[in-house]
Amino acid sequence: MKYQLTLILAGILLIFTGCSESKQDTQQASPSEEEQKIPLDFNRPVHFLSSSGNDTLVTLHTALADNDRERSQGLMDINNLPEDNGMLFIFEENKPRGFWMANTPLPLDIIFVNTEKVIVRIYHNTKPYSKDSLTSDKPAQYVIETNAGYTVTHDIREGMSVAF
Repeated sequence: MKYQLTLILAGILLIFTGCSESKQDTQQASPSEEEQKIPLDFNRPVHFLSSSGNDTLVTLHTALADNDRERSQGLMDINNLPEDNGMLFIFEENKPRGFWMANTPLPLDIIFVNTEKVIVRIYHNTKPYSKDSLTSDKPAQYVIETNAGYTVTHDIREGMSVAF
């Protein structure tokens, strides 16, 4: 009986020791959260133009996402976005696009812009963490993400132009 009890205790001890070592190995193997994030540099101005196209209504300071890695990351895991900051996604082709909010904790306005830099679709106040596809319905080569409410606050509408 003592022998069986000793074997059981030894087995339990090995299981717990193995689990903590596995967890430790995993933590050491994966990069920290800070290392995984792409640093955002809001140095690319995007000007939203009046309906006439002559005047700038407002300027948004954006971080640029112009490669696959940056476009995939987008604003995921960003918990605080200053009011006049956002992200500009640049694609090689003008074609219908789809975006989603997976791993994005902030509600956003998502603005689809075609090659002529005309806004073709705006999604207002998107739902954080949603996996629903938000599609442009029309060809778009650029996408701009802002804090939710930005487009309403600044009277930005479909059909208006942008400059950058």
